[in-house]
Amino acid sequence: MRYALALLFSLGLIIPAHAADNWPQWRGPNASGVAAAGDYPVKFSGEEGVAWKVDVPGVGTSSPVVWDNAIFLTTSEEKQDTVIAYGFDGKELWKKTLGPGEEGEHKMGTGANPSPVTDGKHVITYFKSGRVACHDLAGNELWQTNLQERYGENTLWWDLGTSPILAAGNVVFAVMQAGDSYLVALDPATGKEVWKVKRQYQRPDESDQAYTTPQVANVGGREVIVTWGADHLTGHDAKTGELIWESAGFNPKEEGMWRVIASHAMNDEIAVVPFGRGKFLAGVKLDGSGDVTESGRIWEEEAEGPDVPTPIVVGEKFYILTDAGKLFCRDLNTGKELWSGTLPKGRDKYFASPVLAGDKLYSVREDGVAFVVDVSEGFNLLTEDGNELGERVIATPVPVRDRLLIRGDDHLFCIGAKADGPAATK
Repeated sequence: MRYALALLFSLGLIIPAHAADNWPQWRGPNASGVAAAGDYPVKFSGEEGVAWKVDVPGVGTSSPVVWDNAIFLTTSEEKQDTVIAYGFDGKELWKKTLGPGEEGEHKMGTGANPSPVTDGKHVITYFKSGRVACHDLAGNELWQTNLQERYGENTLWWDLGTSPILAAGNVVFAVMQAGDSYLVALDPATGKEVWKVKRQYQRPDESDQAYTTPQVANVGGREVIVTWGADHLTGHDAKTGELIWESAGFNPKEEGMWRVIASHAMNDEIAVVPFGRGKFLAGVKLDGSGDVTESGRIWEEEAEGPDVPTPIVVGEKFYILTDAGKLFCRDLNTGKELWSGTLPKGRDKYFASPVLAGDKLYSVREDGVAFVVDVSEGFNLLTEDGNELGERVIATPVPVRDRLLIRGDDHLFCIGAKADGPAATK
């Protein structure tokens, strides 16, 4: 396979890509959900406007990640944890079966919910079974481990949702559940533990459980891992795992069942935290130390927000898509609403998080209907009837290199602004 990749590169068939052209983890660079401006598609379907689509075996709701010519995706095929690499032309490069997996508990869940992460040398995958596997880009397995066997059983009531991230050269996992909860950093080259810190708060039933993904902020030249879950937002030093600050006060009445699914969104200064199962929003500064529950809170709003889709922060604004399809733009520094709009009604909800490519905001409903909104001057819906893909979509879409990658129940679609139908199948 190494020879094959080298040959493709020598023939000019591998797409050269700068780091900004890649989509290395869930929701892209730094899990921001923001892509560079480009010529992205507006109107398409499961057949029209599709450059290619490929049958994906098994079940999974993870999003694809992209590095150079390769697209990496996880699935559960015949109850086996599996990772697949496709070329940017939709052709399979390699597939690896890793071992027995676990099935999904929720009707929307699977054993392959977390998205992969890559640093351009290693591809790290994570599954509900607790399995973590690392491959090089050619598909050679470098190591495998199991977090549940190493550190304790999974006690989440529902399916694993947290994706791994990269921080300070390590791959980091957040486990926030009933009982033993922690952050752990592993060396991507060897799988050896670099650091592990307890992140456990005594909360009412299920309020200690989180399905969110951390993000990395650069605060005064220091990499800080910002994590939302168990009614706390925390900042840990990416090199050592040391707790720098923590913010509480997100569950003042000690409510039970306040598990969190939507991750926070942020830049290097402010995090937007959705909480209370879609009823509240808060803005928190990221430059504090110690207990910043009071000092770090810059605003709080009782407002309609997301329970599942993660918001987007860009510039001095942030965008929120509710589960029911309402889109809000708010001021990052005050939380005040700037404008709002409602996507066309449907029976289904939005589980995929929105993504922003230039001025185009993409949202995909569970029934596989995708909408595109121009947000440059407010709410300008570009697709009144929606773009019907013809199958269920839970995974967050990926806008990269003027294409839109969407993982559905059955297919991985590659949609391009200049692509003509009918779709080519593998």
